[in-house]
Amino acid sequence: MRRTASRSPTGSGAPFFPVRLLRTCVSARVSASSLLAGVSLVLSACTTMVPKSDLPYPLVDRSFGDLVKTVSIPLPVIASSPNEGITAGAITAFLLHNSKDEASTLLAPQVNWNKNFGYTASLYGAFYPTPDRSWDINLSQSTKVNCDYELHFRDKLFHDPRIEANVWLYGFDDGSARFYGFEHSKKQDETNYGDIEYGFTVSGGYELLTGLQLLLGERFRQVSIGQGAVTDIPNIRDQFTAHQVPGINGFTTHAQKLAIVYNTLDSSMAPTTGVYVRAGVEVSAQFLGSSADYRHFDAELKGYVPLDDARFISVGRIAWNQTLGNSVPFLERSILGGENSLRGYGRNRFIDSTYFLCNIEERIRLFRWEIFNVTADWELAPFIDLGAITKSLDTISTRDFELNPGIGFRATVRPNIVGRVDIGFGNEGPAVFVGLGYPF
Repeated sequence: MRRTASRSPTGSGAPFFPVRLLRTCVSARVSASSLLAGVSLVLSACTTMVPKSDLPYPLVDRSFGDLVKTVSIPLPVIASSPNEGITAGAITAFLLHNSKDEASTLLAPQVNWNKNFGYTASLYGAFYPTPDRSWDINLSQSTKVNCDYELHFRDKLFHDPRIEANVWLYGFDDGSARFYGFEHSKKQDETNYGDIEYGFTVSGGYELLTGLQLLLGERFRQVSIGQGAVTDIPNIRDQFTAHQVPGINGFTTHAQKLAIVYNTLDSSMAPTTGVYVRAGVEVSAQFLGSSADYRHFDAELKGYVPLDDARFISVGRIAWNQTLGNSVPFLERSILGGENSLRGYGRNRFIDSTYFLCNIEERIRLFRWEIFNVTADWELAPFIDLGAITKSLDTISTRDFELNPGIGFRATVRPNIVGRVDIGFGNEGPAVFVGLGYPF
């Protein structure tokens, strides 16, 4: 599967709120034999009680009892991605429950094979010791090209309950990255390259009033553009020059962010009610080590309205991003496409200086089912994604917009674990995203 790192929730090239996803973009082709194999593996899942003393930290902490309920669920990995080709393998999800019978730890080792990247071994871990503290890791290494190493930590109890700290450290090499050009880009201009990055994002939020937070952030990003792993698509340098596409030979970003956030959500991982509002500005300066001077302005509004005891949850998001400056690296501009923005397209499909995005979906709980001693909410989520990329918001027109209807299937083990399959339909065909976490 692809790396767990994500761009920001709204698809911007300037992430200060990383979303953790174990994800794959796949086409909807699964054979009957593959389905039967998957069913047989799921039925082999089991629940065991393991002494807490046999499990090291951070798998367990003070929130666990003397005996830890551990559920293991083996699953096949069968994917056919337009970017990566066919991927096949196996993954086992281990869910560890605390003394409240909540899934507080997720551990997911995986092995798969892909013709472009060879064999890949990975380990994803997510830990939720308290509602205000979480951290997760991803370790992934392929025999060819791809690798991904990440750590994300969030703690609202850091010295002062009014302060929330977020830290994201990462390094990866993605040989399946794509670039199509700016603004009204065309499918036939698709190119491939190797996206080699390392860096960090650190932010601290201070609660001014109940629900109102002032956020300060620091971001460092070092990007090298290498040879891609997909040989049947032109390399980015075969189609574009450094004059046309700033950053095509690599770049460095060192940026500082200031934002104001208003948040009344009842959960950070699986909210059912409340609103989230954010407005911010980020500055990248050459004298502090960046490759170019530019500024990001962004705003986001999300709302969750539950009905019938949260059996139906109407969810909406409106987001805007503006990038101003000269010679802004292409991966630092406003970006749409992928599992968290326009779900009918692959990642980074649309790039330019401004985006406007609207997502609407209805999360419908079909039933609540206990399987393998785990209580899960099974949801259906029809959605519509509407987004546009342009040079500036005042020049936006109806022909700039992409409309992606789709349908999502979700399994939620509250309060922390969300598994999802989202199928979006764009002008270039359907896209299927499989992973962890809500899209917004």
